Amino acid sequence: MPSRKQSPRTRRVADRIQVELAEILSTRTEDPRLRVLSVTGAEVSRDFSLAKVWVAGTLLTPDSEPNVLQALARATPYFRSLLAARLGLRIVPELQFQIDRSIEKGARIEQLLREIQEPPDE
Repeated sequence: MPSRKQSPRTRRVADRIQVELAEILSTRTEDPRLRVLSVTGAEVSRDFSLAKVWVAGTLLTPDSEPNVLQALARATPYFRSLLAARLGLRIVPELQFQIDRSIEKGARIEQLLREIQEPPDE
């Protein structure tokens, strides 16, 4: 997920990319693997040449992740053309998709905390 400090403008553009891509994935894609994805974050480089986009989905498995990332990469030119019309930027950043594992990590931490709180069986 996004980690380094961004300028207000890059943050605004990243937020818009996140919102617009979420809408595009849910309504404008034909691939059912992509329609169920959630866009959980975006980060734009200072020069606006690259946008890292994090996605998550309840149906994602370790086996399906490479195929989903490949489908996203193939659809990137289409996504960029739609973003160009929606964002009004002179240059639309290249899109680099990554799987967001923070939801999995959070669920694992919750599970560990529950195990710690359970009294031992005697």
